[in-house]
Order: sequence, then C-alpha cells, then structure tokens
Amino acid sequence: MKSILKPLMIASIMLLLAGGQAVQSQGIQTLISGNVRHGGFGGPVVKFGSIDEELAVWVGGRGGWIIKIDNAHSISLGGGGYGLVTDHLMPIQQNLSSNTELASIGYGGIEVEYAHKPNQVLHWSVSSLIGAGGITIRDKHYETFSTDEASAFFAFEPGFHAVVNMTTYFRIGLGVSYLFTNGIEKGGLSDSDISGPKAQISLRFGSF
Repeated sequence: MKSILKPLMIASIMLLLAGGQAVQSQGIQTLISGNVRHGGFGGPVVKFGSIDEELAVWVGGRGGWIIKIDNAHSISLGGGGYGLVTDHLMPIQQNLSSNTELASIGYGGIEVEYAHKPNQVLHWSVSSLIGAGGITIRDKHYETFSTDEASAFFAFEPGFHAVVNMTTYFRIGLGVSYLFTNGIEKGGLSDSDISGPKAQISLRFGSF
C-alpha cells in the first residue's frame, strides 16, 4: 500500500506545480489594468438653474471611490444628493394653509465621473448622475404640510467639469450639467419646469 501511495503523492505534487505554472503563464484580461491606485473624496456642491423661468439654487454634496489608472485617467464611483434652497411658488395654490405654498424639491442618486489627466493642475472630467427625486409642498418656514404627499420622479443628469488642483488634497470643480426629469406632476409643476441646464461649483476634499 505504501509503495502505491508514494508515487501517487509525487504525481499529485507534479500536477499541482504544472497547473500553477499554466495559470501564471495564462494572460488574464481585465477591464482595468496597468498601474492602478485607489482613493476617495467628498465635498459640498452648489448648482444654479431655473424653475418655471426663475433662478433656482440647489445645495448638496457628493462623494465617491476613486480608481486611478497610470496617472492618466481616473474613474470615481459614488453618489450625491441635492435640495432646492430658493423659494418658488407652486403654480397652483392648493389652499392647504393660510401660508403661501412653496415647492420643496430634492433629488440624488449614483454618480460616475471620468477624469482625464487628473494630475495636471487644470484638467477636465465628465460625469453622470442617475437616480430619483421628490417634490412636496412647504411653507416659508420650511415646514411640510401634514396632508401633502411627496411626488416622486426619475432624474438623470450628465455634466462636464473643469477641475483645478488647489493642493494635494483639495480640488475645485466648475461645471455645467443638464437635468432630465420624468414623472413630475405636482401643484402645476411639470418636467419642463424642473428639467434644464445648470451651472455648478464643487469643493472636493480627499485622497486623489
């Protein structure tokens, strides 16, 4: 029995070694290759647009995980959320209170961004947000009427940014985007009132 086990053990070891060499010699292709480093960032964002032809200001923030490839490209995967901070009358007054009915709107979702040559002091990037939002009616004190139910909508927002590397851990982004919405039917507001171009400024802190 021992005389049989010994040759089997030797053969098994040889097969394992041969298999290991075959795996090492086999080239495995991946979507991301090269000198890959990882980082992360986060920070506030202010956006300027319009609602029903009035100036609208949105304040929020975003953050993400950065995948940097050969110092020439980077991809960030994360999310962001934004809320309306300016006052806008609902087109149709619902007489829920003696106070004036104002629009309370927020949206957010997953954000993906590609940056070209992010090590340069001035570089550019393109981004895309896909997610959802909601609209409720509030008074001038930012209190939501108890009888009002939120109306949900779909949100998609591609953008283009010029980014300045202020320090190793701090960057400023100036950009333009276009918000597409679907499903807005609230107090006389529609998708055409909310959808539209936006200018934005973002402060980015992190390990780039």
